[in-house]
Amino acid sequence: MWSAQNWEDYRLIDASDGERLEQWGKYVLVRPDPQVIWKGSREDARWKRPDGKYHRSSKGGGDWEIKNLPEEWSIKYEDLTFKLKPFSFKHTGLFPEQAVNWKWMQDKIRSSNKKVRVLNLFAYTGGATLACVAAGAHVTHVDASKGIVGWAKENAKASGLDETLFRWIVDDCKKFAEREIRRGNTYDAIIMDPPSYGRGPKGEIWKLEEAIYPFLELTSKLLSDKPLFLLLNSYTTGLQASVLTYMLNLVLGKEKKTRIVSDEIGLPVMNTGLILPCGASGRVEFS
Repeated sequence: MWSAQNWEDYRLIDASDGERLEQWGKYVLVRPDPQVIWKGSREDARWKRPDGKYHRSSKGGGDWEIKNLPEEWSIKYEDLTFKLKPFSFKHTGLFPEQAVNWKWMQDKIRSSNKKVRVLNLFAYTGGATLACVAAGAHVTHVDASKGIVGWAKENAKASGLDETLFRWIVDDCKKFAEREIRRGNTYDAIIMDPPSYGRGPKGEIWKLEEAIYPFLELTSKLLSDKPLFLLLNSYTTGLQASVLTYMLNLVLGKEKKTRIVSDEIGLPVMNTGLILPCGASGRVEFS
């Protein structure tokens, strides 16, 4: 398993009975996690006095119980700054487990000795975008939500990154990719972190199990003649690491000198010393 180990402002303190106990900067949160099917001791006193807790409703969705939590605060990852807030459906605007992929991408970009053009699809609030720009790449950041892209811009500004290295796009990712193919544009690296289900800005429906393979075939046409990497993330239970490897091999395995590997990604749990699985990632390296 690939585990995100380099955080200072984030800690996964404990995980028990369907919930996580987390430290986000100065604040402690309790959030639901359906993968936490075990019952731990919950001896840590912070379980009983978090600054914020998300309560899931039996009817779907849920609500935040705010005890001592501001509307917005920030945490840092190395030289990057991310603005956080108690967001819809338990989220804070950041997936800390992705830091293990940020480091991998940064290492690839820095060792390439060239100007790398990156396409980040379903780019959310910009964790991967900021990491790539910090390593010297130019990133085209695409997400269907105008508000989320605005949030990513705030993170970029707070991190003090060069504005000329970003291209911000609010669009349906599939339609954008189709237009880029028609325009003849290519990228040295592609990142995609598709949701299990979503809607585009004009009501376009996205269902991951139905859409991901043809989407992968489509976006592979945007790779440059000498590509660097492709990263595919999945938080959908049915798309395990072995499934990602199989798809990536079918689409890109015929390329010369291609290394394809997938694994679970996770976060270390302080109170147990174990790793909490948080999804899967498939990596394609070109040489």
